[in-house]
Amino acid sequence: MLRTFLAILLLCAAGLAYPAAIEIRLWHGLSGAPAAELDRLIAGYNASQKEFRVVSYFQGPYDEVMADDIKTRRGTRRSPHIVQVQDGATADMMRSGLARALWQLEQESRPKRRQQSHQNADAKYLPAVAAYFSDAQGRLLAQPFTAATPVLYYNRDAFRQAQLDPELPPKTWYEAAKTLGVLVESGQSCGLTTAWQSWVLVENMSAWHNQRFATLGNGMASAAGVSDARLIFNTRLMVRWISMLSSWHKAGYFTYSGRKDEAEARFASGECAMLTSSSAAYVPLRKRAGFDLGVAQLPYYDDFDDAPQNTLVGGSALWVLAGASATQYRGVASFLAYLSRPQVQVEWQERTGGVPLTTAAYELARKHGFYRDHPEQEVAVRQLLAKPTEDSGGIRLGGLRFIRGIIDEELESVWNDKKTPLDALNAAVQRGNLLLDTAK
Repeated sequence: MLRTFLAILLLCAAGLAYPAAIEIRLWHGLSGAPAAELDRLIAGYNASQKEFRVVSYFQGPYDEVMADDIKTRRGTRRSPHIVQVQDGATADMMRSGLARALWQLEQESRPKRRQQSHQNADAKYLPAVAAYFSDAQGRLLAQPFTAATPVLYYNRDAFRQAQLDPELPPKTWYEAAKTLGVLVESGQSCGLTTAWQSWVLVENMSAWHNQRFATLGNGMASAAGVSDARLIFNTRLMVRWISMLSSWHKAGYFTYSGRKDEAEARFASGECAMLTSSSAAYVPLRKRAGFDLGVAQLPYYDDFDDAPQNTLVGGSALWVLAGASATQYRGVASFLAYLSRPQVQVEWQERTGGVPLTTAAYELARKHGFYRDHPEQEVAVRQLLAKPTEDSGGIRLGGLRFIRGIIDEELESVWNDKKTPLDALNAAVQRGNLLLDTAK
């Protein structure tokens, strides 16, 4: 009896000494291998301290987790403190009133360092990464989480078969035309294809050449996610570019494969010799491709003085939601600080194939010899190192995913010979601006 009483007493004392960890809930949209890596990362954080316990919940693809969805599903037992949201929904999150700015959270979690400027605090992120998720004053609104940018993939074996040097992929689009001609003449049924055509062919091509996609700094000048920005991507550059692709499509140099990542399967099968797609596709492509896979910088027009500038970051950020307690915010800040540790960043990057988010992580990976052993994965990083301009820092427009759908439709009308490139681009701009008017 005495032993039983002592055992109960010890258990009660242990409970008093070690109170239950405070739960921090994270909504995410990762699946497969990235989801497994997220679980591993969260387990590492939970094991590193006892005060907080992060719990994650899959909510469907992260490009579908938008402000309206969060509003609908909040208030439940599993309401989140942190939400993973697609980069294109930044404006929607800003104007929703649901989020708490990251710079405010960091400032409050470091009361003794409030005098430090936000520029110094945020300088740890790669310039193009920080720009996409910062406000007009350069302060981070959300913590970058997954990041990628378009690159050129090519089949080295197909190059060899066409008697092209596999170490010399095209650097400019003029060189690409000659390369594609040789590939097609050698018997290649598909020279070039692309995934995510709106993001790669229009948004990134504009930034890569330092050309404006929309007014008011592509909408980035807005302080609250709402602006009077207007689409203006029907530029001389874009008309030339889509006209070139249209002529390639007719000649069999370029093949349209679909709005999302359908092109990656055609490339991995060996059907297409070159592919423009996200750098995040490298790891799965390397596993699927039965050939010598090459990665190169996205080509550009060398008769544009400002090209190449920088490409845009695609991916997601972790947004902190309003309405939590001071203690919960302390846990959120602790977890986000853990994620930004260079070693954690390097492990996440190497295991998922994303680009490093911080300068410290990039330098640590180089020091460890990662890019010496995997030079193809440094290509994307180099495209993001230049300091972004007003026209290449990002795109922040309400309903951007719907604008991308409009661009997809109009580009398809070009590939189907229903519209000229100029008419299609003009229509995309006009339709997109009507959508922006209704989104205010």
